This record gives sequence, C-alpha cells and structure tokens, in this order.
Amino acid sequence: MARRIESHFLAGPAGRLEALLEEPEDPEGPRLCAVVCHPHPLYGGTMHNKVVYRIAKGLRRAGIAVLRFNFRGVGASEGEHANYIGEVEDARAALEWLRARYPESGYALAGFSFGARVALRLGCSVGQAVPPANAAFLMAAGFPTERDGLDYLGHCRVPKIFIQSTNDQFGPRTALETAYAGFAEPKQLLWVEAQDHFFSGGLDEMEERVRAAATPALR
Repeated sequence: MARRIESHFLAGPAGRLEALLEEPEDPEGPRLCAVVCHPHPLYGGTMHNKVVYRIAKGLRRAGIAVLRFNFRGVGASEGEHANYIGEVEDARAALEWLRARYPESGYALAGFSFGARVALRLGCSVGQAVPPANAAFLMAAGFPTERDGLDYLGHCRVPKIFIQSTNDQFGPRTALETAYAGFAEPKQLLWVEAQDHFFSGGLDEMEERVRAAATPALR
C-alpha cells in the first residue's frame, strides 16, 4: 500500500516533540489512527528503530494512519529523559495531536520494549485522564516482564495484543506466559520465531503479525 509521510513538531509537556506521520492512500481518510512508541531513550531508542519502523509499516498496511515520535531528549525533541512517567505524558500529547488531526477516527496505541510499557500505561489509564474514549487496541511488542509492576493489566479491559520473540531476553516466554495469565480480557499473545528481543531473523513475520492483528479493528 502506498503511503504519504509528513514531518511534524508537536507541542509536548517538556517542549516540542519530533514526529513522523504516515498515512495509507485512502481517499476517504483512515478509520483508525495509531501512536507508536519507541524503546528506551537512554539505550539508543528512537522512532527510527527497526522494530518501531516495522510496527508502523504493519499498521499502515492494515489501513491505519500512524504517528511515530521521539520522546523528550531524543533526536530533535526537546527536554530530558523523565524516568518513564514523563514519557507517558509525551505519548499522551502525541495522541491528543493525532486525535485532533483525525477527529472522526478511532485510535490505537502501540510500542516496542520501553515503548510497549508506555503505550499500555497510557492506554489503560482511560477514564482517569485524556483520552476519554477507549482505544481500539493496545499493541505491545517485546514487552519487558520485569521492568515495573504489572498489576494494572489485571484490571485493564482495553483489547491488548502482545507480540513477542520466542527468544526475548527481557521478556522470556515462561515469564510472559505466567504474567499474561493474570491480564484482563480481551487479550492476545502472539509468538514470533526470532533470535532475540529485537526480533532478529523474524522481522518480516513480526510485521505481518502486526498487520493481521490490527486488521479486525477496522471492520
């Protein structure tokens, strides 16, 4: 599917946020839009990460308008790393911008690694703060199982899609399956045969899993 891509600077809570908006070619406009969050800023994570790029591509192939952005202090985004809480607020600002751009569309949140944590935290906070409406889905790729408390996922009724490498060193299969058993429905857990956390050797399959998992939300 052909795409249109635009560069933007968004107003964030710690200054401007650098972003890329990708639209599928659809004369009627997208029925769904999504924010994709990148991995940890202190370990080289940016919106150009290869897994983030493939998530965005898979979502766009499903017919979704996709916004990737750099967290505060990354690339041309202003501010400094704020220990996860600030990054959740960056994602909230990006989502507010995207929903204003497509006021008639539903929305979704996705992310890889640290970005998966951010997307889930923000998406599961609906009803407590902006945004007021539930996401069509939350997508977490390479979800790290030991980075922070997961109790909130036992009460989060937003549809959740987990896409994980079979050899993820930060979210091992046994640990994720144990945690996943306690997560609230609706939920999906999809495994990709890959060599490591970064889906090495399995990026094509990961992208296709993203596309296929996202497509039902547009029906």
